[in-house]
Amino acid sequence: MRILIAEDEVELAKALQFLLEKNKFSVDIVHNGADALDCFACAAYDVIVLDIMMPKVNGLEVLRQIRKSRSGVPVLMLTAKAEIEDRVAGLDAGADDYLPKPFASKEFIARVKALSRRNADYTDLILSFGDVALDCNRYELLCNSKSVRLNNKEFQLAELFWRHPHFVFSTNHLMDKIWGQDCEADISVVWTYIGFVRKKLKQIQGNVEIRTVRGAGYSLETLG
Repeated sequence: MRILIAEDEVELAKALQFLLEKNKFSVDIVHNGADALDCFACAAYDVIVLDIMMPKVNGLEVLRQIRKSRSGVPVLMLTAKAEIEDRVAGLDAGADDYLPKPFASKEFIARVKALSRRNADYTDLILSFGDVALDCNRYELLCNSKSVRLNNKEFQLAELFWRHPHFVFSTNHLMDKIWGQDCEADISVVWTYIGFVRKKLKQIQGNVEIRTVRGAGYSLETLG
């Protein structure tokens, strides 16, 4: 399962990421509301954790935009604001749960797990392009009777391409979206993982490829 954390306190965000990954969740982190909306537009999440007080776009407005898109993704509001008025504002905007800071780690994990079980979309999320399907529950690429398992970063790359076929993603864009702005890895990690996904596509012999667009980046296209 995949979680988006939008929290401007960097150390807290990293601590929550550690907790979630320890519990077998895949986690994306952003530190402002604008980046949260970008991530929401480019990937499917089982739960979104939003802080209210964020730069660029506050958490309540992010939540309103999510609900305006008619998405039912469960949202947990996480904030230092504990007054009743703020809780009501979050719930009125479409939040599924509300957890004021400070909080216990076990309670945070329990609430995220509860929300993830309520996500009705989780059971049948399959993206298709050409004759290749991406099973977002099992992290698998499927073509006819063949399948291949993807690791976490391979899946995140594949999901981005399968949600936006024909769109050209620059290397820097992929680095920011998949590894994050705070990642210390060299940008060559993008080329490496593009190679991994290409190799797995060849294993299932589908009619799609991740094509290099010279001077621009990469796009998902059909062969031929």
